[in-house]
Amino acid sequence: MSAVLTRPTLVLNRNWQPVGVASVSRSLILLWNDNARVVDPADFRLYTWSDWSRMIPLADEPFIQAVRSRLRVPEVISLTNFDRVPMNGVTFSRRNIYRRDRYTCQYCGSQPGSEELTIDHVLPRAQGGTSMWENCVLACVACNKRKADRTPEQAHMPLHKRPVRPSWKPHYATRGVRIDSWSRFLSEAYWNVELNA
Repeated sequence: MSAVLTRPTLVLNRNWQPVGVASVSRSLILLWNDNARVVDPADFRLYTWSDWSRMIPLADEPFIQAVRSRLRVPEVISLTNFDRVPMNGVTFSRRNIYRRDRYTCQYCGSQPGSEELTIDHVLPRAQGGTSMWENCVLACVACNKRKADRTPEQAHMPLHKRPVRPSWKPHYATRGVRIDSWSRFLSEAYWNVELNA
């Protein structure tokens, strides 16, 4: 049952714009507390907790086994009081630098595997460089060692691509799970983000 509770549920704001993904357990809490409604992707009908808890799961549907009944697993919910669209800036992190640079050394272009890649400061910290999107790139161990505490120009090692802050859309294909009914609420741009969360 824990696998069912961690399945993703698409979260829409009150205006039916996608704002994120929540686990089934979180979605059911929002539904129980009257902060959300389940959206039926087939006919766009909204269900309260009372309505949803009385519905019997279809034979091929995932469900949660309660003491006396089975509860359908919601695929899409709509928040009742939230109408904003959050600004989803990509968090600066080691993992996201690997994603942005596609596990590729930005100096020689090799893809040796994550264990052989390091994060290099384009303007070295020894020269006042800081850890930020525009100053960090992936470098293989050999290139990072060769560049040392110099700039790419000083080391005669041009970058393949200037580092920038990524502008990814929120990622909805979580953990390799793609819920087909979500396509009624998400454009293809949301699906095609090359991430593997």
